[in-house]
Order: sequence, then C-alpha cells, then structure tokens
Amino acid sequence: EAQVVESGGGLVHTGGSLRLSCAASGFTFDKYSIGWFRQAPGKEREAVSCMNTTTGTTYYADSVKGRFTISSDNAKNTVYLQMDSLKPEDTGAYYCAADIWADYDGECRPDLYDAYWGQGIQVTVSK
Repeated sequence: EAQVVESGGGLVHTGGSLRLSCAASGFTFDKYSIGWFRQAPGKEREAVSCMNTTTGTTYYADSVKGRFTISSDNAKNTVYLQMDSLKPEDTGAYYCAADIWADYDGECRPDLYDAYWGQGIQVTVSK
C-alpha cells in the first residue's frame, strides 16, 4: 500500500528544536511535491512548508520563515522538516502530504494535495 508516514514529533520547550520526517513507501518521490501542514485545536489546517522534490523549489509560511527548513533525501524517499526556535504557537498536529506537481501554480496549500496524506504527528511547544 502506497503511503506517507510522519515521525519525529514530541514535546519541547520554547526555543527548542525538532526534526520531522516524512517517509514514503509504495511510490517514489520523483515528480512529487511534498507539503507539511499543521492544525491546532479549533483552527483550520494551514500550510507550513512545501517542496518540489524534482526542482528543489521550496515554500514557507511567513510564520516559520527563518526558523524551519524543509529538505529531502530522494534516495531514502524521505522529506524532513527541521524546526528550530520553536514557539508555543507552533503547537499542533503536523501532517505530511504528497501529490504530483502540487506546486504547479507556485502555491503551498493543503487543498492542492490529494494523493497521499499521513496520519499526523503531534508537536507540542511548552512555554
């Protein structure tokens, strides 16, 4: 079964770091865009960062620019989200999603990703 699976979440203090991983199985990342999205309780799902694994093009939400870094290891079929200088407002469930050329219009939005979604992983940043 083709899927993506997130790992690496957890509880950290403000200012701490976490690295999330999104591993794909059953398909290869070639031509896929990978997105990280998050959802806090009572809020809509929002984009965090996206990456086209073929072109290397990356996108970041303004709220995470300079703090988060998305990268890929295509040999391992894995995309990473390095999160530094974490803030309490970064708390939420983080989801990885993949779809072919989902960034075709230069956007990073959850509605552009339909093919694969992970089950989500919790990130909690304490004050």
